Amino acid sequence: MIQTLDLRGIHTTRAQLLSLIPRPTVNVSVASDAAGRLIDEVRADGESALQRHAAQFDGVDDVRIRVEPAAVAAAVESLDPAVRDALELAIDRVRSATSAQVPAARTTTLAPGATVRQRWQPVDRVGLYVPGGKAVYPSSVVMNVVAAQVAGVASIALASPAQREHGGAVHPTILAAAGLLGITEIYAMGGASAIGALAYGVPSLGLDPVDVVTGPGNIYVAAAKRLVRGVVGIDAEAGTTEILVIADSEADPAFVAADLVSQAEHDEAAASLLVTDSPELADAVVSHLRTLAATTEHSARVTEALGGPQSAIVLVDDLAEAARFSNAYGPEHLEIQTSDNEAVLGTITSAGAIFLGPHSPVSLGDYLAGSNHVLPTGGQSRFASGLGAYTFLRPQQIIEYDSATLSEVAAQVVALSRAEALPAHGDAITARFPAS
Repeated sequence: MIQTLDLRGIHTTRAQLLSLIPRPTVNVSVASDAAGRLIDEVRADGESALQRHAAQFDGVDDVRIRVEPAAVAAAVESLDPAVRDALELAIDRVRSATSAQVPAARTTTLAPGATVRQRWQPVDRVGLYVPGGKAVYPSSVVMNVVAAQVAGVASIALASPAQREHGGAVHPTILAAAGLLGITEIYAMGGASAIGALAYGVPSLGLDPVDVVTGPGNIYVAAAKRLVRGVVGIDAEAGTTEILVIADSEADPAFVAADLVSQAEHDEAAASLLVTDSPELADAVVSHLRTLAATTEHSARVTEALGGPQSAIVLVDDLAEAARFSNAYGPEHLEIQTSDNEAVLGTITSAGAIFLGPHSPVSLGDYLAGSNHVLPTGGQSRFASGLGAYTFLRPQQIIEYDSATLSEVAAQVVALSRAEALPAHGDAITARFPAS
């Protein structure tokens, strides 16, 4: 049901280790051509292209793409009280934790009359994508919107696929979550088409282009984000979910198995990995996986995900090798369940989010931990971070010198400008100090 990769006694270079890492057989580049065609159609035909794509991919004809504010208010009014309570708690916790991500402005005084100020300025407008498909993700509304609001973004547009089961409207729970956060500019559009519409705008809908596009999605969403990067900023190419658990003989195999299954239920291509130095734990986890995969609601999906090339039980010599494997993999979600979690944490360099101990499962982070669940996948945590307020902030330097302090460094600027064969740079300095 899940493959075993035995790396015990094997000494690999980093390149060799990277080649051994289980990955999905489909990658983002495979979807690029299709995503590019959809984006081009949206740029050329605007709203009519979005209508065609909704019919083709969502099974919805004549969709009302821009959602009326009254529909948002109605969704909030009809929201299940228990779900509303959970969403409001999630909003509060994510807002509190995200507030720590906004740096304070700082001023460096290099000399009397010479200052460099650092400030963090929010982008003007963002487009937030909330996927549909196999599940409903009001939690993703919370993660995207709160991060942008805490950063101070003034204009926020949200897109989510039209739902055939709801008459071509955005899922009412998505609308309700947006309404609780005060978001009323919402569009019923999905996939690569939505990413293109947010990046380039659709005048007939009153949809202005955004500066940054964020949010998770399938491989076509990830491909579309890659294609529009440079036209707009993006968070990361958040694709199909991943969990990697580092565990030793002290871990509870039932907990580990439950956590692997929790992420496998997202998608048939979801990746679930256990990296351990304990063959006994590995055997016990496999036994639990067999039981859970057979009894969970999405049994077929979970079984396919666990049996896919992207999932594995990885046996290593020790926890140092487990950390080395994990750092090379760069997981979206990393759980550490060992006898000394802090020691293992000290060896970790790459992960989207890290969950320490047996009572910090990834599913807590998906909803109510206070952390953000929009995270880099496909190894991107080796060079990218998860979504946060900083995603929507730009550091800016403000330089201010007075005449006396500029004159003190004039000779050095002139010397450097001549060394670089750019004498006009130096002339711009000396022009301010004509010979008396």
